[in-house]
Amino acid sequence: MRLSTVILPIHRWSEGQKTWQRAEELGFHAAYTYDHLSWRTFRDGPWFGALPTLTAAAAATTRIRLGTLVTSPNFRHPVTLAKELITLDDISGGRVTLGIGAGGNGFDATVLGQEPWTPKERADRFAEFVPLLDRLLTEDAVSQRGTFYSADEARNIPGCVQRPRLPFAVAATGPRGLRLAARHGQAWVTTGDPKIFETGTPEQSVAALRGQIEKLGKACAETGREVAELDKVLLTGFTPDRGRPLESVDAFVDFAGRHRELGFTELVIHWPIPDSDFAADQQVFERIAAEALAQLD
Repeated sequence: MRLSTVILPIHRWSEGQKTWQRAEELGFHAAYTYDHLSWRTFRDGPWFGALPTLTAAAAATTRIRLGTLVTSPNFRHPVTLAKELITLDDISGGRVTLGIGAGGNGFDATVLGQEPWTPKERADRFAEFVPLLDRLLTEDAVSQRGTFYSADEARNIPGCVQRPRLPFAVAATGPRGLRLAARHGQAWVTTGDPKIFETGTPEQSVAALRGQIEKLGKACAETGREVAELDKVLLTGFTPDRGRPLESVDAFVDFAGRHRELGFTELVIHWPIPDSDFAADQQVFERIAAEALAQLD
């Protein structure tokens, strides 16, 4: 099992770069950031762009993997996104993972002046977005006419450093999204079952996650792929456990062990932010980063 962190882009780079460098020092497998234009309770405070932040992080680090959790079609187009990702992959020396999802009804959904998409339209757009982005990152020139997204001889030379392209970590729980993960993903991402976040129990969450993994396995079987080929990533903090796993090393080891048994290969924990939903003791957090996974062996 790998341990990664997600660093919200809320600090000016003069201060924020220290966090990314510290994440590398602590030995995290990857450091991700959210790809939003603003987000939830942070809407009225500082919030910087994901891809420029990751580019700066690539220049400030040498080993840690970097990525988004997650990018969505809400304000992205595959043609421009592909160009930026190829550039980021080059600057980082091939250390980028693209977390990608269908998006939601948050601020990103309306900031460009459009009406929020229905769940069906989000799924329709996602089903078109991911395959086109896959082509754009693997082919030198792409032309395609779609219902929502098109490309007219889009050039992406020399392509990604990582071959055939940088990896996709596809966030999905519904059948169509899981099929996209099975066809195009090198990893699958979940935050758990949102229906039980408020009132459910950790035991119910484990059962729900087990069900999601079973559905992923069926989607892989339908495409002729082994589910074991996909990394399985849990973005923590959105299950009924909330922040309890970060209260002590022992608590995290127990949490990680239960989820490793389910088949998860990577856990992502939020870098502590005081006076927020992601508040945690920084010293305990760093001890978890340094010690916890060794206790699972």
